[in-house]
Amino acid sequence: MQTNWKIGSLFGIPLFLDPLWFVIFGLATLNFAVAYQQWGTFTSWSAGLIMALLLFTSVLLHELGHSLVAQSQGIKVNSITLFFFGGIAAIEEESKTPGQAFQVAIAGPAVSIVLFLLLHLTSNIIPDTTLLNVMVRDLARINLVVALFNLIPGLPLDGGQVLKAALWKITGNRFQAVHLAAKCGQILGYSAIALGFAIDFFSKELLTGLWIVLLGWFGIRNANSYDRVTTLQETLLKLVAADAMTRDFRVVNADQTLREFADLYLLETSSSQVYFAAADGRYRGLVTVDDLRTTERSQWETQTLQSIVHTLTNIPTVTESTPLAQIINKLENEQLPRITVLSPAGTVAGIIDRGDIVKCAAQQLNLPITDTEIKRIKEEGSFPPGLQLGIIAKSTTN
Repeated sequence: MQTNWKIGSLFGIPLFLDPLWFVIFGLATLNFAVAYQQWGTFTSWSAGLIMALLLFTSVLLHELGHSLVAQSQGIKVNSITLFFFGGIAAIEEESKTPGQAFQVAIAGPAVSIVLFLLLHLTSNIIPDTTLLNVMVRDLARINLVVALFNLIPGLPLDGGQVLKAALWKITGNRFQAVHLAAKCGQILGYSAIALGFAIDFFSKELLTGLWIVLLGWFGIRNANSYDRVTTLQETLLKLVAADAMTRDFRVVNADQTLREFADLYLLETSSSQVYFAAADGRYRGLVTVDDLRTTERSQWETQTLQSIVHTLTNIPTVTESTPLAQIINKLENEQLPRITVLSPAGTVAGIIDRGDIVKCAAQQLNLPITDTEIKRIKEEGSFPPGLQLGIIAKSTTN
């Protein structure tokens, strides 16, 4: 369920606010207001509010840096969200080369460094004793800190993305690069948690220590997410149609009349079935109940299934060796309920739908998905919200 609030869009990219953003916005306003209280209550609080807005404007520009470079590579950016820990750009696909991945990763810190330089130069032409000079210098330092912090080499930080691009270039394996960069992110996250607790214990600066602990937890959680998604991507490339397909279909006589077919099969069950017609030892094609319903009842006695079958060359098919990632893309792009799997000889080997794919992946990765959930996926024809295989498969094959 979408709980974020849409506040507009820039360059075609929707902008959202996480509800927790207001917490950090309030804390930032308070922090700056206290720092500027020598200029009076009204002025300090006004300046604090302005600085909080400029802080998140800087974060937004940082994320726009990533987003615009990704868009220049033909990659869709689904949204930019400002939240408790800053901002995040939801980029739909991975760049196609390590060099392009590096460009997307470094764009955000580059924007922050440019902002630091511009603000630093601006502060030099503003009188030192003014509040405006202090605000500009503070904002310059904040952008420098944002750039340097994000360059720490561990996912999910930009530095982790840069590290991933470098490892991808060295190893030639994007998945291995993500696993290694995620491991660095996990180590950094646990180190941050340890540092935060140490600060709380030795210096009694509880707020600072807690903040570092939360940053560490956030880093670990997202590094783990990168690791899991990458493992799933590898699995979707390793598993093929033959691993997930079922023979949950019926082979019927292509020479029987439509009336005979209806009496023998359609009246005996209310559940949805898949039928393939065969004659003389050869598959003639797929029989759909909708085609039967659109045929005049007066013709049911004389027409055979041969007259309404969809030949195997005219229906969506894949081979037994097709990776699941490609099958998912075909299902999603063409909005298909299922796909027919053909053997090397060109005969029907099985059928595969979203439920079959989820079941196969769950068994491979020991995911806790019940038979009831698999049945629901089959009936609804959509992947569960917590397992967005359509998006994952798209980023895998691209």
